[in-house]
Amino acid sequence: MKIKPKKSLGQNFLIDKNLLEIIADLGEINNEDTVLEVGPGTGNLTEKLIYKKPKNIIVIEKDSNLCIALKKRFEKIKNIKIINENILNTKEDELSRNKMIIFGNLPYNISTQILVKWIKLKDLNKVCKKMILVFQKEVANRIVASSNTKEYGRISILSSWKLNIRKIRDINPSSFYPKPKVESTILVFEPRDNYFKIKNAKNLEFITNTFFNQRRKMIKKPIKRIFLNNLEIYKKLNLNENNRPQNLSPNTYYEICKEYEKLTN
Repeated sequence: MKIKPKKSLGQNFLIDKNLLEIIADLGEINNEDTVLEVGPGTGNLTEKLIYKKPKNIIVIEKDSNLCIALKKRFEKIKNIKIINENILNTKEDELSRNKMIIFGNLPYNISTQILVKWIKLKDLNKVCKKMILVFQKEVANRIVASSNTKEYGRISILSSWKLNIRKIRDINPSSFYPKPKVESTILVFEPRDNYFKIKNAKNLEFITNTFFNQRRKMIKKPIKRIFLNNLEIYKKLNLNENNRPQNLSPNTYYEICKEYEKLTN
């Protein structure tokens, strides 16, 4: 069966064999590991992961035609489970009793949704050992951005909350079929065991949305919107009302969220 990539699903299959090897190596897979691959496409990376001899491989693919092709391609592999499902509906904590190494050439159109979903998992550090993910370069730059840069924003703050992140390298469009119009980037994420305790991730989303909806404005407006006792908050968190959202560190946002949660108990 000849598989035609579906634009509606953001399908761009990685075909560069050297890059596939690099990505598989980044997992540092051993024979006790469980691997989860999201959006395997035609199975080019899947094949490289099989060579690493993990204990189990779980593959999540939304496209039913691709699932049929994958089952045919890997029908002799005993320890692979191919699931025809939308990853946004998957309950990752029910897939494996062991921590998983997650791989994904994520569809551009939902890549940040997938990442945020994983960050919001209650026990991410118990579900996941490591994530090796491919994003559109522009999105990757926002994920790894530091405060006081134009790329810094909501996804930067959410990502650094529970994850240590490393940029590995950029990928040329010619490494994919069909060729996307933009470059991509490989990022490696490792869940932190110790991270700032926030009662509900939705509260951090609310805080960052409130601030970055008007990222060019000074922070006094969102602070006033969130806190009636705003003067007390400025003093307690040592904030300057003339700062703009991109000037505040991720940790400052976690502290703001903590103060907000005290009000909503």
